[in-house]
Amino acid sequence: MPPSVSYRDRIQVRSDVHFGKPCVAGTRIPITDVLELVQEGVPFDQITTEYYPDLVEDDVRACVWYATEMIKTEETHIVAP
Repeated sequence: MPPSVSYRDRIQVRSDVHFGKPCVAGTRIPITDVLELVQEGVPFDQITTEYYPDLVEDDVRACVWYATEMIKTEETHIVAP
């Protein structure tokens, strides 16, 4: 999934919403809640119809994109045993 301005626009980080945790823009839905459903193997269309009807599938894709971007910038420090 290539980076996209539209995906960026679908994620918001605001200090007054969930203590600054990333949420789907215009909602109070933390992306971690959506990602947990993805991790459990729930299909995107089921997430948007049964769990979060205010979302569309591109919102779910944006959550995955955001998580991927965060991992790309994360530094890992390996400590020898």
